[in-house]
Amino acid sequence: MTDFWTAFGVWLGALCTLAIWSFLYKDNPFYKFAEQIFVGVSAAFWFINTIYQILIPNLFQKLSSDFSGNWMLLIPGILGIMMLMRLVPKYEWLGKYPLSIMIGTAAGLSIIMFLKTDVINQIIATMLNPLNASSLSAKLGQIILIIGTIAGLVYFYFSKKHEGVIGGVAKIGIIFLMVSFGAAFGYTAMARISLLIGRLQFLLGEWLGLI
Repeated sequence: MTDFWTAFGVWLGALCTLAIWSFLYKDNPFYKFAEQIFVGVSAAFWFINTIYQILIPNLFQKLSSDFSGNWMLLIPGILGIMMLMRLVPKYEWLGKYPLSIMIGTAAGLSIIMFLKTDVINQIIATMLNPLNASSLSAKLGQIILIIGTIAGLVYFYFSKKHEGVIGGVAKIGIIFLMVSFGAAFGYTAMARISLLIGRLQFLLGEWLGLI
């Protein structure tokens, strides 16, 4: 019985992969069917994962073991119930309050994280620790980092027209920005290619047994 379900899972994964790839030809019912399966399974997985990995250990178990010490957990529990009221048209307005709190909290935490990782740490690495590397290549990399950071900031300085020295530095900043965007795009493309290679290995190996 185990071998049957293993083979069934391999065939199901292979057929779903081919159905998704069929979109390369044109939009078709096989692609839409596989897409709906993927969305439905993902939603069901995260729903069950939220219940057993978040709600039960972090809310229900703590309230049942020590209610007096964890009564503050009722607040997020009530907010969660209010968010589910969006499924009831008559009480849909109740879901706006927890949704606004969640968005505001997430925005505040994201701003703090962004300032710390992308601004403060960048300033420290660029201005406070210049040229402290031991090897020549590392020092050259730090020099390029300093030049790129300053040139990129000058490009976004719009209080003065980009001409003369400022214009030249701004053009250098454009080059660094394009290289950065290209590297980010290349990283994304390579990640997608890695996924493609993984699916090809699955199809040729576990499904067809050719490799």
